[in-house]
Amino acid sequence: MADATALRLLTLDGPTLSFVAACIAALLGLFLISAWLQQRNIRALAWWGSAYLIGAASIAFWGAPTPWVRLPPELSEALMFVACGMIWNGVRLFHCRRLWPVAVFAGAIVWLIACQVPGMEEGSTARIAFGAIVVAIYTFVIAFELWRERRKSLHSRAAAIVVPCLHAAIFLLPLAIKAFLPDVFATGWQTVLALETIIYAVGTAFIVLLMVKDHHVHFYRKVATTDHLTGLLNRGAFLAAANEMHARQGAHGEPVTLLMFDLDHFKSINDRFGHSVGDSALRVFAGVASSSIRASDLVGRLGGEEFAALIPESTEGALMVAERLRAAFEAAGATIDGHAMGATVSIGVATSYRTVPDLDALILRADAALYAAKHGGRNRFHVADDEPGSEQARQAAAARNALGGEPGTIKRRLAARRARRSNPAVAGEGATGRLLSSR
Repeated sequence: MADATALRLLTLDGPTLSFVAACIAALLGLFLISAWLQQRNIRALAWWGSAYLIGAASIAFWGAPTPWVRLPPELSEALMFVACGMIWNGVRLFHCRRLWPVAVFAGAIVWLIACQVPGMEEGSTARIAFGAIVVAIYTFVIAFELWRERRKSLHSRAAAIVVPCLHAAIFLLPLAIKAFLPDVFATGWQTVLALETIIYAVGTAFIVLLMVKDHHVHFYRKVATTDHLTGLLNRGAFLAAANEMHARQGAHGEPVTLLMFDLDHFKSINDRFGHSVGDSALRVFAGVASSSIRASDLVGRLGGEEFAALIPESTEGALMVAERLRAAFEAAGATIDGHAMGATVSIGVATSYRTVPDLDALILRADAALYAAKHGGRNRFHVADDEPGSEQARQAAAARNALGGEPGTIKRRLAARRARRSNPAVAGEGATGRLLSSR
């Protein structure tokens, strides 16, 4: 069996395969350099393209029977480790991490030192094994850098983990051949290495191109769904995500609560301090909103000074978020861009238990509650009445979340907190809902 395998390997000419590997690596390097010249903002392409060209030179110096320039074998082999280090740094640069220039030459330096050790002569088993292990280490750390990135699509994530690990396993293959098929190793290891190099070059280029594609997809998706001034979701993206959350919660009989925000006297802020300061006020509110909500919540800018958040909670849970955000913005808006502004926000709160999502109706109810909060004195939130027919669903949801305490617990806690601040608390019942004053 081993003899048959060795015979099949010998039918593949080693120098020819090395020439093919060098040509493929050089062409891929030129392709990546060309892509970088068209997309100068992705500097990692220049690192990757240069790495491929250095790798091609390494293969040419090492595998050519009569190279134009003859280098010591250990030096031509060290160029391959430089190429691996450049690919690793290119991945770090692509994901906006700090470059490690030392890592580019670390493998090559270790290799050159190791080649001076007795028993590491050219063609020796120890030398081949050590080189395979160094390349495998580089490919594993490249896979780790790719795995750390959380912004990739599912396809890129799978490729980032599977392909580099497969490459590392391939470069460790000579060790397995030496252990289990010594005859094959003795006669065909150079052929195996040339085939590995071709697979490695093509597979790594596949990952690179997939990463660049995902980078563009992520960039344009972000541009299409993000408000350019505040960095929050824009109106269309927020409504789309809110509809999905509403449908998901409704399918399980769980409530959602919509918070509508409107910055108080925003026209006066623009008139007194100018539109640039007004924009700063919007950015300050966006920062407060982002830090006040949880990862499971949605927040976006609907337009102008109007914002919205959707909370997968009942009214009692959402009121905690509303009060935390209101108080935080009151503190942050006291002074903006060096101006004593005293900016505040009014909030309308409406909860839905409907199994069939109706976001338009929820928005209308929250909007009416928002105007009630403004007419009630601003810098406060107002809670809309329960939607018609929601009593049974509300009671069922309350039973599922019995650990949340009595329905009035949150309200009493908020009132006690305001009392400790020595602010007069005003709580009243109106035709459109309950009013909790923040002052």
